[in-house]
Amino acid sequence: MDRQEKIVSMFDNIAPTYDTANRVMSMGVDRSWRKKACDLALEFMGQDSIDKIVDVACGTGDMMDYWRSRSEVAGVAVGEIIGVDPSRGMVDVAREKFPKFNYHIAKATEIPLSGATAEIISITYGIRNVVERQEALREFNRVLKDKGLVVILEFMKNENPSLLGKIRDFYMNKILPKIGGFISKNLEAYEYLPNSIEGFLTVDNMKQELVDAGFEVLYAKSFSMDISTLIIARKK
Repeated sequence: MDRQEKIVSMFDNIAPTYDTANRVMSMGVDRSWRKKACDLALEFMGQDSIDKIVDVACGTGDMMDYWRSRSEVAGVAVGEIIGVDPSRGMVDVAREKFPKFNYHIAKATEIPLSGATAEIISITYGIRNVVERQEALREFNRVLKDKGLVVILEFMKNENPSLLGKIRDFYMNKILPKIGGFISKNLEAYEYLPNSIEGFLTVDNMKQELVDAGFEVLYAKSFSMDISTLIIARKK
């Protein structure tokens, strides 16, 4: 089993308790981050209607529902919201929660959609788990229409943390795995989270990879003691 398959298997195992663990660990503030991501992206698009929004690494479907609700608030008509995830366990939970959306069990590097068909592709707390990340970003570029947006929410590596950043790191490394492990009964999966952040990119590195994949970065900001970073980029 290669590294990507191991990650997918891990998410299959924690799928039933994933939502509960996430809510507890983020103390609910991920909701405000998701709303901000949707609202800003819809504002950048500046359209009254959107044919297709694709949420990659859709997990249990929460971000898809934020796209639905926030587009309604903004008065934007969305034709189709599609979830893509390689974890069958996660998609099974998503289908049960949100049966009206469409789903594909597929990797971020192999999105089963024609080129230039989506206005927005989002990936929330998932790009860190994509082993072939640059290939995935090029795939996003392929699927997006001209001037389409990629919206990334992620836990980024902070090379020079402030005092608050150090508090964040203590929480992520020492407290969060125990909470997630207790709820999911899978400590290994939640020890993976801080380790994957430490081995991930800085915000500047992520921005550069987007540029290399054919995007123009429109927005990049970190929230809540730099716990979460939002990046929005436009296909050139």
